[in-house]
Amino acid sequence: MSRKPHLRTEAAAVRAAGSGRMIGRGGEADIPRLGARRAWYDDLYHRAFTVSWPRFLLAGGLVFLAVNAGFALLYLVQPGAVAGARPGDFGDLFFFSVQTIATIGYGRMWPATRYANLLMTAEVLIGALMIALLTGLAFARFSRPTARVLFSRVAVIGPVNGRPTLSLRIANERRNQVVQAEVGLALVRDEVTAEGHFLRRFYDLKLARSRTPVFALSFTVMHPIDRDSPLHGATPQTLAAAQAELVVTLTGIDGTLSQPIHARTSYSCKEILFDRRFADIFAATPDGRRVIDYTRFHDTLPL
Repeated sequence: MSRKPHLRTEAAAVRAAGSGRMIGRGGEADIPRLGARRAWYDDLYHRAFTVSWPRFLLAGGLVFLAVNAGFALLYLVQPGAVAGARPGDFGDLFFFSVQTIATIGYGRMWPATRYANLLMTAEVLIGALMIALLTGLAFARFSRPTARVLFSRVAVIGPVNGRPTLSLRIANERRNQVVQAEVGLALVRDEVTAEGHFLRRFYDLKLARSRTPVFALSFTVMHPIDRDSPLHGATPQTLAAAQAELVVTLTGIDGTLSQPIHARTSYSCKEILFDRRFADIFAATPDGRRVIDYTRFHDTLPL
């Protein structure tokens, strides 16, 4: 039985939910997921790396408060379990739990019964594991190598040496080098097969140069549009009709940390400009040094 109606329904839903692009300008996935249900506790380790810092700190604080509140309730089970605490006072037992789980020592409160000592022993063990886990996650997030790569806001199509060429700019925003930087460029567009099935198909675009030994300043990515190119004969209208999108990826090794880094972005059909070229951004100082003008990095000029 043909799945053509189902696939077209999915395609229509995706287009209705957003712009139709697969990758956002910041490199994040931008695809609505219909029918994908996942519990909040699934893949917690990955979620801890992908959530924002405010959410991560908020979640860590809530876990800390919840654990201490839970142990405070357990201390309430036995009256007089904690010496120095007011009878039945949840606040005193909560702060006693905080002192225990943080191993900061006791002042006027201490465990007074065997039950309290056993509970205190379990709390110290759980607290040590929890603090070690949160500290490790925080350090791993902080020390994770990232790329500070600047992509031009638009891509342009215009002649280069007499041949139509798709061009876009990439720059390294850090004052270091990315070693063995490699760029990949793909065209994504909607297609319908001869059997009537909807597809979101990828085409790898051949680049004039895809690698640079040292990526320190800027790099212009160019794809010559010849007869074998998926962009041959393309117009703004045909790109819009096919919901075309350019996906750009950059990988390399951070010259400072010696760690692999990566960055990506995408260009929708509205961000691909025809018959334009990028403005020049290189200049020379009076003493002969080469400089790059980032204020004109995104500027384009008509042909």
